[in-house]
Amino acid sequence: MKNKITLSAEQQAVFERIEETRENLFITGRAGTGKSTLLNHLSWNTEKQIVICAPTGVAALNVGGQTIHSLFRLPIGLIADHDLDQPDNVRKLLNSIDTLVIDEVSMVNADLMDGIDRSLRQARQRRLEPFGGVQVVLFGDPYQLAPVPGRGDELEYINDNYRSFWFFDAKVWQETPLNVIELGQIHRQSDDHFKYMLNAVRHGQVTAEIAGVLNSTGARTPPDDGTITLASRNDAVNRINHASLAKLPGRALTAKAEVSGDFGKGAYPADEALELKVGAQVMFLRNDAGGGGDGQRWVNGTIGQVTKIDANVWVDVEGHEFEVEPVVWEKYRYTYSAATKQLRKEIVAEFTQFPLRLAWAVTIHKSQGKTYDSAIVDLGARAFSPGQTYVALSRLTALEGLYLTRPLRPSDVIVDKDVERFMRGIER
Repeated sequence: MKNKITLSAEQQAVFERIEETRENLFITGRAGTGKSTLLNHLSWNTEKQIVICAPTGVAALNVGGQTIHSLFRLPIGLIADHDLDQPDNVRKLLNSIDTLVIDEVSMVNADLMDGIDRSLRQARQRRLEPFGGVQVVLFGDPYQLAPVPGRGDELEYINDNYRSFWFFDAKVWQETPLNVIELGQIHRQSDDHFKYMLNAVRHGQVTAEIAGVLNSTGARTPPDDGTITLASRNDAVNRINHASLAKLPGRALTAKAEVSGDFGKGAYPADEALELKVGAQVMFLRNDAGGGGDGQRWVNGTIGQVTKIDANVWVDVEGHEFEVEPVVWEKYRYTYSAATKQLRKEIVAEFTQFPLRLAWAVTIHKSQGKTYDSAIVDLGARAFSPGQTYVALSRLTALEGLYLTRPLRPSDVIVDKDVERFMRGIER
């Protein structure tokens, strides 16, 4: 089954470059340039034997892949020069790969990147070739997500051995070029002035004039129509969602997820116990698969109101009422079939739940990849990680949809110095 996705000319050219070359590529771009769309198209349409992985369980689920650690059987924490234990099935699997795709690569640290390189060289017995001769294609935006900084010994080791914690400072890149492709065409916003302001936030080049426009626009009283709040902290999100649910009349009903196999609690893609009432504001957590004749009825991030709860949940989306059934999230593992000499993806665990979550508020981190017409941005006392303010503001389709709980301050716009150095050094 081929997935029907229409690529832009820019995306199509990148797809062809992945397919027709053996180059190691880093595909990046501003928020809304369609990195996920391209990756999805690649996974359905490639002629190569590809394996898709990601640094976290949730990121791996989103792309129908496997986590890096489980795919390569790497130890958690520092890999450094530890001996890598490779069972026979892992060696066979790693020998069958043409192309390794890593999504959300900005969360991969330099040590893990070198661990992947060493795993492939060892398994394929091609120790002098970077990645053992495998083509590596990376997707992500270092202006949006950073690796989790190390602590203690890990931090000391990285500081002693690497220029920075980032994947692009891994030692393997001293032996092989990483060709960077920056997607330029933004599909989320159409207003050039707003795109310009977002780019200034992305690069930490916010002038007093830009800050003035963002703050004066954001200072309006938000409408009382359930406009979503994007908050920097989990406790703020939970407080808003619980308080808003409690205000609704009637009894809350709880849908419990069914979990089979070893899914791993940290990778649950939805609430294990989903509390809902009629009138609750919810967000869809998956694209619609059922569609019917009119194509997709909702996408990951669509907001709606619960109108009825029986065996299923009925949700009103912009005046259209849809019956929403539980869906199954599948956790995959790649295996190698000696008989067919082909890679296979097998299901090792399943999580069944309604693809909904309460959505009066969501964390900025969880809003990654989503699109909203309007949102209230709550940075709390301060933005505390690089890219956080950029991620929040760039979810919006237009400036008119921006509401701020407090004015932006210069200290809210944080750009990582290593990211600036790397992105400046890229030959366009």
